[in-house]
This record gives sequence, structure tokens and C-alpha cells, in this order.
Amino acid sequence: MTSAVTLDDHPLTHWTGPLGLPDFSRIADGDFGPVFDAALKAHEAEIEAIAGNAEPATVENTLAALELGGEALDRVSSIFWCRAGAHTNDAIQAMEREIAPKMARHFSAISMNAKLFARIDALYGQREKLGLDAETLRVLEKTWKNFVRAGAKLDPQGKKRLADINEELASLGAKFGQNVLADEKDWVLFLEESDLDGLPAFVRDAMAQAAEARGRKGLYAVTLSRSIYEPFTSYSARRDLREQAWKAFIRRGENGGETDNGAVVAKTLALRAEKAKLLGYESYAALKLDDTMAKTPKNVHGLLDPVWQKAREKAAGDQAELQRIAAAAGSNDTIAGWDWRFYQEKLRAEKFAFDEAELKPYLQLERIIDACFDVAGRLFGLSFVEQKGIKAWHDDVRTFAIRRKDGSQLGLFLADYFARPSKRSGAWMSALKSGYKLGKGSSPVIYNIMNFAKAPEGEPALLSLDEAKTLFHEFGHALHGMLTDVTWPSVSGTSVSRDFVELPSQLYEHWLTVPAVLEKHALHYKTGAPMPKALLDKMLAAKTFGAGFATVEFTSSALVDMAYHARPDAPADPLAFEAETLKELEMPDAIAMRHRTPHFQHVFAGDGYSAGYYSYMWSEVLDADAFAAFEETGDAFNPVLAEKLRENIYAAGGSKDPEELYMAFRGKMPTAEAMMEKRGLT
Repeated sequence: MTSAVTLDDHPLTHWTGPLGLPDFSRIADGDFGPVFDAALKAHEAEIEAIAGNAEPATVENTLAALELGGEALDRVSSIFWCRAGAHTNDAIQAMEREIAPKMARHFSAISMNAKLFARIDALYGQREKLGLDAETLRVLEKTWKNFVRAGAKLDPQGKKRLADINEELASLGAKFGQNVLADEKDWVLFLEESDLDGLPAFVRDAMAQAAEARGRKGLYAVTLSRSIYEPFTSYSARRDLREQAWKAFIRRGENGGETDNGAVVAKTLALRAEKAKLLGYESYAALKLDDTMAKTPKNVHGLLDPVWQKAREKAAGDQAELQRIAAAAGSNDTIAGWDWRFYQEKLRAEKFAFDEAELKPYLQLERIIDACFDVAGRLFGLSFVEQKGIKAWHDDVRTFAIRRKDGSQLGLFLADYFARPSKRSGAWMSALKSGYKLGKGSSPVIYNIMNFAKAPEGEPALLSLDEAKTLFHEFGHALHGMLTDVTWPSVSGTSVSRDFVELPSQLYEHWLTVPAVLEKHALHYKTGAPMPKALLDKMLAAKTFGAGFATVEFTSSALVDMAYHARPDAPADPLAFEAETLKELEMPDAIAMRHRTPHFQHVFAGDGYSAGYYSYMWSEVLDADAFAAFEETGDAFNPVLAEKLRENIYAAGGSKDPEELYMAFRGKMPTAEAMMEKRGLT
């Protein structure tokens, strides 16, 4: 018989590891189920106590109690979802399939608790008379609206149906993500040395390391991790092998059998359309955009459509150039998807007299990490001190203490940089703990996950320019979590509208290519010499090279996402609908969506970016304008602007309306022209 879980002293909920972290050495995969059950039960009791309080509703006994409730559930959840993404296995995946619908059911019940909503509704009705500060008023208004959007005003039958929908959607999201991971993990192309024509040493080394990790030392592995797939298809002279890799990459989640996501997507879209209708919205996009800066699908198209036209024109011009280069090399083949990156590298070399491989020796992972930290120090006064020997969810994870300018500790930062079969693809930021002041308060414990290729033993890991930008991007998200300076947990850090959340991350990318940063940190991994000025100048001159390809990849994904969700019903055959939509858009045959439907995890492995993938570009309009503010002063680290940036963007979380926050920083709202110019589309 299993002994009862005591949440007050279980290592998943009572963290006794170094620096206040969980003690990962005491956590076993089998612990999660019983602890989740106990934590859910404890949170249910807390909710019932709040809802059943005989005293009239107050901010303290209702809103604050609601925000601070469920601490044990928060703690076990933060560890579990970290493991599910960063280091999973069969046991964790089985638990994910079980816990996702359980959590959906639990939070649906809270949102539809009539007594609890009555208390929130009472506070909301008298909000103007309560003398609330601006942040508390915003939290109350957002809480009330979230309850309504989650079904609090539905009749009992409607509430039950919505709860069932949410539960099923949670199960489908977990299944979708696991299917993609399985396809990525299972596909590998092992090559001999004779198959490596055209591949630079850094690609060969990464492939050798990947093969060795899969028990095939002496061979070279092409995997579907972007850190190997993209450079392989950029440099391999073997067109047949590029084609195999490209087709495997774009068909993730579409290979038939148990891991095929076709039926998962169809059911997801049908349930989302039904959910929107149940809640009184004309489409799922209308539901999701209701609480964003964009507000409506029409406004989203107002941004995306002009960009799409410019991107297609740019890509068409580039394709003609690629075809010219292919013909000069003796190829009569029409440029296909597996050719674009290969000939694009040759066009870059022709136009700018360098290729990306020249940059790699100067972009050491360790140096780029230092650059991230250095920029945070110069802008915000932070420093990062590595804490050695601390066990986390995997041996690759590194822990850093975050210190303020006065030396006091702000929080912790954990980083997990390398690809492995147990980790889902991509890069992301999340938190084991958020920072806030309510109640006893909490200091942030933030983490970044990457998927860089590991270097051979004793060699430094080298990054591409895109990978270095990804590192800066995710660290920008991390800073949003670290610097948060709010009272209420629900508006802490990245808890902002979906089309504002990418501003801090995309803005931070700009500092990577500030010459002073590159001169200090872009040092040759063998000689220690800084990147030569001639190479730096060529890199900066080529900054917008390939803009047509990159923008078509992204914008097509955003437009298909919006097409799925802006209609009142769901397409019966989503993949046929994807093909029809791309045909109507006149999608170039030689470019694939950055995320095709069967592996579009942003949109289908959960609800985060559904009807919201456009938000990267929406935020890009903001970030281009925001960095221009620094450029206008002639100082990329202007201290007055840096403080305004910290106060209004990185520290403010969701405590105010995003337009109000941006205006407080910049003094005006931007137009899309600066973004188009930055992308090289004008």
C-alpha cells in the first residue's frame, strides 16, 4: 500500500536543495502521480474555503487568497512540465497523458465555481469604490474577465460541455507534442565519411557527436534537430541526402501510424470552434484575440498581408538568383525546398565574400553566454555567478545566481543548452518560480532551454549566427522573468498579452550585433583574436540577406494559423485546407512553412500561440522601433533609456496595459515601416 503524501515535506513540493531549489536527487519519476493527486486535492480544499467564506468578499480574502492558493500544485507542476519538455521518458510521457486532462478538469472546475465567481463578481461590481491601486485594479478586472471567458456565466449544461472540451483539448495537446518528439527522435540518417562532401568541420563534428550519442561511433548522424538539419542542408553537396533530410523534416507528425497528427489536428480545431461558439464568439481567433493588442483578425491581417506581398516579391528575386548559381554549377534542376539553403549560402558568398561558416569560430557558446550576461550588466546592472555542482533535471543543466548592482541576490537562472533525444526541439524560457511581492513574496527561478549541437570532447561548442540570436532571444524572455517588479503573481514576468510577450526577447537580440559587443565577445576559439573588422563589416552588411526566404517561412505559418482559427467552423481535412490556403497565398513551391501543421507545436501542442503565431511579427514592429530609440541617442547602452526600458517593459510584467507601457518607454506607438526596413523588405 502506498503511503499518503505529505506535501509539507515531499521533495516535489518542499524544496530543500541548494539555494532553495528542488532536491532533484530525491525525486523519482514515480513520485509525480501521487503528489499531483495530493496537490490537486489540497488546492480544491483551498478553493472551497475561499468560495465558502461567510464573510463578504474582500481583496484579501478572495482575490489575494485565490492568487496565493495552490502553491504545492504550482511547485510540482513547474518541475513536471520542465521534465516533460527538457528530459522526458516513457514514464513521464505516460504521466503527461494522464495529468494534462486532470489539470484541465481542475481549472475548469475553479473557473465555473458559482460561489467563487459570485465573490469575484461582487468585487468587480464595486471596483471603482474600493480605492484600489492601479495594479490591483488591473488584476481584479483581468481575473473577472478570465472567469467569464472560461465559462463562469454559462448554464450548467454549457459549463459541463466546456469542461469536457478543455479536458479533451489538453489530452490532444499532449498527444500532439509527444507525436512530434517521437518522429524527431526516431528519424536519423547515418552517413559514412564519403557522404560528407561540402560539409565544414563544425557540421561534421556535430554529426559525429550525434552518432556517438546514438551508439554509432565512427559514423555521422543527420538528425532533425535544427542545429544539425539546417547546416547540413546548407552545405551538403549531396542533393539526394539533402532531399531525404528536408522531406523528413517537413513531414514530422505526418508519417502515418500512431505518431500521425492529422486526426489530432482535425479534432483540436473542431473543439476550438465549438468552444468559441459556446462562449459567444464568432471564431476561435476572436476569442483568443479579445485580450491582445491586435484585438481582431482584421488587424492581424493588416500587419501580415503587406509583409507577405513584400516577402514573396523578395523571395522570387532571390529564387532567380539561386537558379542562376545552380545553372552555373552545371545543375539543370529547378530549385526545390532541399536546394534553397544550399544555393543561398553560395549566393551569400558571392554577394558578401563570406559564408556563415566563417563566423562559427568566433561564436563560441561560452562567449555568447558571457555576452548575454555582459549586456544585462550594462543595461540593468545585473551579474551572473555560476554555482557549480548543483544537481538539476539533467547533468547538462547549469545554475547561476543573479545579483543586483549592490551585490544582493535577485534570483536564480538555470540553463540547459544541448540537444538530446529526451528533449523536444526548439528553444524556450520558463520558470520554476515566478517573482512577486504578495504574501510572503517569491524570488524568481528562471530557466532557458536550447538545442545546440554538442561539440566533441574537449572542443568548444560553436554557434551559427541564428543560434547566437536564439540564445539572446530566450535570455531576453528570461530577463523579463528575472526583472519583474510587481505585487501580484498573475501579472508577473511574462504574464502579458501574447502579442506583447515577444517584445523583451526580440528586442534583446539587437544587442548581439552591436559592434562593441561583438568586438569584446566574438573571439576566435583557437587564437582568442577578435573577429576581424572586415568580417564584422561583411556580417553586418549581410544582416538582411535571405529576408525573402525567412519572411515567407514565418509569415506563411502565421497566415495558416490565422486561417484555421478565424473561420467559424473547422475544416474537415486540415492538411487539405493548409494546401488550399497556401495555394491561395501563392506560396513559393521551393519554400516550406517554418512550421507545417502536423508539427506546429506553438499552435497545437497546447493553446499558447493558437491564433497567435502572428505575435512574433507584431512584437517585431515594437522591437524595431524600441531599439531605434537607443540608436537615435548614438549609445546602444544609453543609461536613461535603459532605466526606462527596465521600468516599463522588463519589470512591469502585465501590471498595466501594454500600449500604456510602450508609450511610457517610447512616447509614441510605432508603425510597421521600421520592422520592414529592419527585415530588408523595403
